[in-house]
Amino acid sequence: MFSAVLLASVVMYLFVQAFKIPSGSMEKTFLVGDHLFVNKMIYGVRIPYTAKKIVKLFKVERGDIVVFQFPSSDPGEFQCGGSQYGKDFIKRVVGMPGDKVELKDGNLYVNGARPEEPYTQHVDQLRYPRASNKPVAAEYQKYWETRMLGKMYSDYIRDNFGPVQVPPGSYMVMGDNRDRSCDSRYWGPVPENLIKGRAWFTYWPPGRIGFPE
Repeated sequence: MFSAVLLASVVMYLFVQAFKIPSGSMEKTFLVGDHLFVNKMIYGVRIPYTAKKIVKLFKVERGDIVVFQFPSSDPGEFQCGGSQYGKDFIKRVVGMPGDKVELKDGNLYVNGARPEEPYTQHVDQLRYPRASNKPVAAEYQKYWETRMLGKMYSDYIRDNFGPVQVPPGSYMVMGDNRDRSCDSRYWGPVPENLIKGRAWFTYWPPGRIGFPE
């Protein structure tokens, strides 16, 4: 029994993590209550008590659905309606390091071009206008990187956001359900060392078994 528990612990730490979808931010790719496995090996194995990863098989790519630890070191920091310290999130990568990212009337632009995103959905008929008191570019970038933008502008950045430049070693992530997702628009970029793995396989409920796109 001890050996089985030890083996299971090693597998869970190094290779696979079970994850349950807690909200509707990734609909229709994932529904609330979906259970899936996360491939933790794909982006490298994290050395315990460090930010370093080894044995990296693949790099994070735009379009990957990733599970990551929320980027905050302060348990008292409130985002998305509460403290998210230490929690795991699941979102899709939309911006790579160095990318210029912007939203106009709900449409995503990366480096000036609008990527194809067949997996996204918008559930609201109306779009929020751009905030009238938007700061200069340098201040806007700073507020975004320090997770202050959502606190300052709330839903005014949902549909009209940026432009910002994704910092080196970090990624911008968003939910596929764009009108119902608390994501990088509000609380900034995700450092690579906080990414735990890529969504791999939905195993429950039976009617939704399969690999995500």
